[in-house]
Amino acid sequence: MVGDFRGEVRFWSIKDTLSAAVQLYSSSGSYFAHRSKVKLGRRLYTEALLDAQKVIELNPSSYLGYKLKHAALYEARRYDDAIESFRIMLSKLDDALDSRIRQLRKQYVSPSRVENAIQQAIHTHLDNAPLRLINTITGKICDRQAQINVFKKNTEYKEILSSSMLHRPLQMEPIREAVVKYFSWVMLSHRWETKEPHLHEIQDKDVYTLRPVGKLQKFCKIAHDAGYFWAWSDTCCIDQKNNVEVQESVKSMFVWYHNSALTIVYLSDVSPSSKCTLAKSVWNTRGWTVQEFLAPTVVLFYQADWTLYLGDCSLNHKESVSIMEELERSTGINAQALIAFSPGMRNAREKLQWASCRVTTLQEDIAYSLFGIFDVNLPVMYGEKRQKALGRLLQEIIAHSGDITALDWVGQSSSFNSCLPANIASYRALPCTIPSLSKDEIQSSVSLLRNDVTQQLASKLYTILDNLNAPRFANCRLRLPCITFSLTKVKRRAGTPCTYHIKANGLQDLEITTANTLVEFWPGKSTSQKFLVIRPWNRHDLGLPDFADEMQNTDDRPESPDDPLGLSPAQEANLLVRLFGALWSAESRSHTRELGLVVRLGQPFRALLLAQQRGGEYKRIASDCNIIAQVRDVTRVNDMMDVRTLEIL
Repeated sequence: MVGDFRGEVRFWSIKDTLSAAVQLYSSSGSYFAHRSKVKLGRRLYTEALLDAQKVIELNPSSYLGYKLKHAALYEARRYDDAIESFRIMLSKLDDALDSRIRQLRKQYVSPSRVENAIQQAIHTHLDNAPLRLINTITGKICDRQAQINVFKKNTEYKEILSSSMLHRPLQMEPIREAVVKYFSWVMLSHRWETKEPHLHEIQDKDVYTLRPVGKLQKFCKIAHDAGYFWAWSDTCCIDQKNNVEVQESVKSMFVWYHNSALTIVYLSDVSPSSKCTLAKSVWNTRGWTVQEFLAPTVVLFYQADWTLYLGDCSLNHKESVSIMEELERSTGINAQALIAFSPGMRNAREKLQWASCRVTTLQEDIAYSLFGIFDVNLPVMYGEKRQKALGRLLQEIIAHSGDITALDWVGQSSSFNSCLPANIASYRALPCTIPSLSKDEIQSSVSLLRNDVTQQLASKLYTILDNLNAPRFANCRLRLPCITFSLTKVKRRAGTPCTYHIKANGLQDLEITTANTLVEFWPGKSTSQKFLVIRPWNRHDLGLPDFADEMQNTDDRPESPDDPLGLSPAQEANLLVRLFGALWSAESRSHTRELGLVVRLGQPFRALLLAQQRGGEYKRIASDCNIIAQVRDVTRVNDMMDVRTLEIL
């Protein structure tokens, strides 16, 4: 740790009691300085310290003795004394009469600046850490300030402070590494049992002294044995009586698990002798546990007796093929997401399906437990009930992503908005998938349509759809762009209480099953209420490109003074032919693209049934099965021209 000592030290007084031999070898302190450095190299720290003290005695005004003393004390891990020696060394450099000696001060960083840098690194790290953690050494619950106070008394803090002062400019990376290493925490994922210790029960107590010894103590001991100073369990690290803290914790939970050094999953109902497995564990049915195993990078599964699941002693069970395959089969979550999940609104319908079979004690939590998975920041309002909590989440997803796959469900409509489900279980079935045409099939269909659909009509439909805005959701109202088909007949099928035969302009006949009672009407028996079958518009699902192809001009010829193009009449005529050919080719490609869209619109699609309300808005009529509709005649493009943005309550 001792650097290259440069500069000569001049002594202004030498003790008369020193022998001539000592004076000969140490008139500048170099003799004892050299001895001190040699002994430091041999790890003879006590002897090096004595020699450093001799240098100080020979010349108390010199900085060199204190530098040697700091090095010896640092290597001996006597950090408090080392820091004090360093402070004195800096003051000696500041007060030196020789300007060359004062210049040496620029090599070092003041302790106060290092302390501020460490403090900044701590706060940056703890911004993404739980509000409270259990000290795995003392067993005490500590808030953030208490954690910092413990750190400052710890040798890790004093070591990084003492070493960082030696190098200028200040090296932040070692500081950050030391902070991350010390403040790394372990999270517990578990199912709550009948008796769990709460914060007020263990505040200012040592968790290791609690009786009987239970889950919390075992968890903290395993975290400590793994080399971590801090551990977190939701039962006792959140003040359940503080609503503000509970809300903040719920919103931050995903980030805490994601940034943990290790997450321990405790399967209380799985033991080596039982037939219960990870897949069958109650833990695997809970709503909150989805994010608790998706968010972390490192996860270890423990059985009821606190042995590793399947005896797998690897450092990370996310790297265990057998455990991940079991989890994939039981959860329906693909292996890639299990191992390296990325939060966000992409593939919203798939993520909703992951949670569709889960349960939570508090009904709002089925939505709140997904906030981190979708990376949304919404207020947590316990007491609002399930439908509103889920509705606010789905509204946020659609409003910010434009993804309407969240409308793909069957079951009961929500009171929040009729286009949303009342229960997340409505997403349990796989998404409604319609077989798509291959590229060759589309090309073949386009060729057949060229003689039946005019370019003008195809282009008009393409332009109308291309100019539609994305779906928008706000204040419980959905503004949904769609292709609409008016109903001409609704008649209940004989012998069935809730199955209806439906006719709509431009569509093949439909049958739907719904718990709602529909008003029956047909030509000759009118109704004042208007009904629509709609195709929600999603440009990405239908493959509509964002921009047309651009023509490339590869003709790069020099200009001449007489002719700007620098072409002969023959060359100019040839160029015009090529340009007209390119224009015709571009127009042909555009028509092919537009007809391709018509072909896709002619395929079966997932439809919604809407009923108009008195204010002109619409409500979705929920069905008990998917409504699959198809246009009657794809050549009748006019039947698909009723494109609107509807406001749905």
